[in-house]
Amino acid sequence: EVDKPGTLLLSATDRVHQAVSFAGGVSPRGSLRNIAVLRNGREERRVDLLRFLLSHKKHILVEKPLLVSEPEQISELEQLARAAGVACYTAYNHRFEPHFARMKRLIDSGELGRLYRCRMFYGNGTARDVRNSPWRDQGAGVLPDLGSHLLDTALFWFGRSPRDFRVISCHRFETAAFDHVVVGAEGEPALELEMTLLSWRNHFTCDLLAERGSAHIESLCKWGPTLFTRRWRKLPSGRPDDEAVTLVQPDPTWALEYEHFKQLCGTGGSNIDNDLLAASIRSMGIEPDLAITAEDARSYKPARGHWRHFEERTGA
Repeated sequence: EVDKPGTLLLSATDRVHQAVSFAGGVSPRGSLRNIAVLRNGREERRVDLLRFLLSHKKHILVEKPLLVSEPEQISELEQLARAAGVACYTAYNHRFEPHFARMKRLIDSGELGRLYRCRMFYGNGTARDVRNSPWRDQGAGVLPDLGSHLLDTALFWFGRSPRDFRVISCHRFETAAFDHVVVGAEGEPALELEMTLLSWRNHFTCDLLAERGSAHIESLCKWGPTLFTRRWRKLPSGRPDDEAVTLVQPDPTWALEYEHFKQLCGTGGSNIDNDLLAASIRSMGIEPDLAITAEDARSYKPARGHWRHFEERTGA
């Protein structure tokens, strides 16, 4: 927050600190928020600003999604953060939903057996708001908005990179940008992610079908109540036993993610390494049995969290 917020016209040689100075300097609250770098009327998704902050050894919590024009820019930012010993973290607060964490623990336990198929739906009813906002109604629309959460959840739960997905359908029913998109990926589990701005009541659902049963999530804490259901398969068939957990509580994800970020500020680290890992594996032409990143374990050297995470997932 600056003393004189607004849009500033700067030359190509001006730097971020000059822009802050032109805006009257940082306010007493001491945070820089909602700053974008524009070129030819289009937003350069914060990359110039991130370079400046990382080179000055500032910790960064950046709003999702961190879009870049070239993949190499992700590597550059990760290297800058590592060299400066600071945290560079993209906010995906849904990872801290209690039922998302519960699903992650169940998947990692192996109790479901083979994972067959997972379908997620995430929708809100903001199509008219988006259509009435020229700066929002552009680009890929709902895909980077809601879809980025679903893609990150697939990475969080299954280690599936966004590069694995293909577009199944995309529509512009009410907006200039896409307001309804479905993407999918083959593999175990097969994945289908549906996102829309046309769900007149905000909603989230997840159905994970597996060899020994299934697991389901309905709604999020912010919309409450949110329900997690686990079902145990009956062989050869029959009504399964089930267990349901219902939560009615304020959204805890923002505070939990901020606490996680503050821990990273003490150790240095980022969640960019997930993207780098997926690209590195492909370049090697091999598929490891298991790959664990610092972000998966939520642990950063010299802590022993990596090893504990490895032991829990493998039983080794």
